[in-house]
Amino acid sequence: MNIFAKDGWLYRRVMMPLVDLLRMGASPQRLAWSIAVGLMIGINPLLGSTTILCLAVALLFRLNVAASQLGNHIVYPLELLLFVPFLHLGTRVFHTAPLPLSRSAIVEAVHQHPVELIRRLWLWEWHAMVLWAVLFIVMVPVIALTLTPLLRLMMERVKRRQDTIAS
Repeated sequence: MNIFAKDGWLYRRVMMPLVDLLRMGASPQRLAWSIAVGLMIGINPLLGSTTILCLAVALLFRLNVAASQLGNHIVYPLELLLFVPFLHLGTRVFHTAPLPLSRSAIVEAVHQHPVELIRRLWLWEWHAMVLWAVLFIVMVPVIALTLTPLLRLMMERVKRRQDTIAS
């Protein structure tokens, strides 16, 4: 099965929107940075914040909002998969108490020390966000610089196809 087949999900939901943005005059470099920001914001460990955060950053840095949201929503499953690893890594890096991941430990903490549990949850979340921010700063340029030549190639193909159709 070819994932880039014209009837495939990836083609319809990723490739065609990018081609449409290139046709509308978006530069490959701006698209690459927009997608990179969206991809990295999309995996942040603050569940439920990605769409608004992505919109704010795209507007602040005058990125392509559609491309950044596309990147953001593509990696949504990764956000869920990386949530617990970010929290675990945060407890290790910042030397805090480990997460009580068993159901019985969480229920016991809720009943016996609810305020302390909330305080710890925020601490774990804060540490995970700091780690994500460091990853964001490092990975956005790497992703953008990797995507830029690919999008330039894509743009050339789009222009060639348009020139062929116009002739």
